[in-house]
Order: sequence, then structure tokens, then C-alpha cells
Amino acid sequence: MPRIIDNPDTGSASLEEIVEALGNGFDPRDEESTRAAAAHLGRLGRNDHFLGDLLIEQMKDLSRTDGDAGGYGPQAIVLSPVLGTAFLRANIWPSEDEPCFAASGARTFVYGIPHDHNFDFLTVGYFGPGYRSDYFEYDYESVAGIKGERADLRFVERSALSTGRLMHYRAHRDIHSQLPPEATSVSLNIMHIGAGQGWLDQYGFDLDSNVVTGTLNPTSTEVFLRCAIGMGGDDALALAEDFGRHHPSDRLRLATFEAREGLLPDAKDRDALWRMAELSGSRLLAGEATARRERLAA
Repeated sequence: MPRIIDNPDTGSASLEEIVEALGNGFDPRDEESTRAAAAHLGRLGRNDHFLGDLLIEQMKDLSRTDGDAGGYGPQAIVLSPVLGTAFLRANIWPSEDEPCFAASGARTFVYGIPHDHNFDFLTVGYFGPGYRSDYFEYDYESVAGIKGERADLRFVERSALSTGRLMHYRAHRDIHSQLPPEATSVSLNIMHIGAGQGWLDQYGFDLDSNVVTGTLNPTSTEVFLRCAIGMGGDDALALAEDFGRHHPSDRLRLATFEAREGLLPDAKDRDALWRMAELSGSRLLAGEATARRERLAA
């Protein structure tokens, strides 16, 4: 499960002070950097009025568009610009009693969707009893990301992100299945970002069967590529063939095969295409291709 970080300091700080103190963010590979960032987040978490004041200020001035506190959505509030390798965020977690929960459903708030993360982040319970999670760990390197692949999840515990609790979610290791809090709650995060992060897979899981359900972070490149192949001509197909053979992202390679399959009306041609993927040298492509060839044969 995520690392629990001691939060003994009793001091607090303003959002502006924390933004300045974070400087260039934090490096999750460096224990000193991680603990320093966690201490900053803990101080912000003890400022029990800054977020309410910020929301009131924003509602008074709906025309404000600067980068200091923009990026508002129904659940996530971006609190800072990118600070080198990180940014600050607040998340609102409604309880089952809230009208927005009844209107939108649990999945809108990622409740009941077991998942890992392709980035590290620090979090602290800021307001309310906190969302609850069933926590698991797994070996990311042993998983290729094939739908239905066994993941060997190891259950750790169920607990809540209570006010003041400070945790470090570790990329590609910690998995949680979130449950609604008993009352509306808020968490604060320091999100780590890095070059190429979008190409690192984030998976969903099925807890009953202990398997991977799929990748949760498709990129815009995949969408553009599928559109180009579907609407394009020979150049688009040539690019798809090249990416399918040589692109460093197995996920994008798989997308080229899926897009090209849609252009083939004959089952024999589709089987030949997936046979090529099966022999590509990629565990992900081979596993997905075998499953698709079995469906074609059936």
C-alpha cells in the first residue's frame, strides 16, 4: 500500500508559501526530496481555511483566468502551475448521500475501479473522514498489460485517508480500489510529472478474478493514429506498418494493428494480420493477438 509518512509538524503555511517552497517539485527516487515535499504538503494541509477562501474568491471573480488557481473540474482543482516536476491539486470526494453522486454514479468519481498509477504522488487528508480504499500491491514488471492477464495482486488493508494522514503513492506498485467516504471529503496532492510519463501504462484490475482489465491512460497519439488510418490512404498505412514494427511503445504498436483490422473485411486477412502481431516479439501484442485469433477461429 502507499507509504505512510509521519506528519508531526504542527505548523501551517499559505498556498503561496508552499508553491514557493516546492521550487522545482520533488524527485520520488530521492528520499530527502520526497520527505521535504511531504512536509510542505503537511503544512498546507494544516491551513484549514485556504481552500474555502480560494473557492469563494473564484466564485466572486468568474472571469479570472490566471495560472495560479485554474484548471477547475467537477472533482479536481489544480492549485498551482507546473513547478518543475510537480504541481499541486485538490480533489473533492462526494459521499453516496450527495446529489452529484446520485446523478453521475460511482464510476464518475473512480469509486470501485481498482487501478495503479503511472506516476508518484503525495496526498494528505484535508477535510472530512476521507475516501476509503482497499489497498493492494503487485509486481509491475511481471505484467504485460494483456486483458485478462493474471496480476497476482496482494491485499494489504482497507483504510481511510483521514484528515492529516499523509501518504506516498508509488508508481507501478500501489493499487487501490476507492470507496465513497462517509461524508464529503477533500484531499490535497503533490503530483509528480516526468518526461515520457504518458507512455508508461496505468492498468485497471478485476479483484474477483485477479486479472488486468486494460490500460486506463490512452494517449492522444493513439486517437490521432486510429483516425489517420481509418481516413487516410497509402501514407497512413505505411506509417501504421512502420509503427507496428518499430515503435518503442507496445501500446501504440497494438493500436496500429487494431486500426488496420478495421479496414479488413475478410476474416482470413484479419487472422494473417494478427498472426504478424503474434510474432512481433512483444508480450503484449502476442497475448492480445492470440486472443483475437482464437475469437476469429470461433
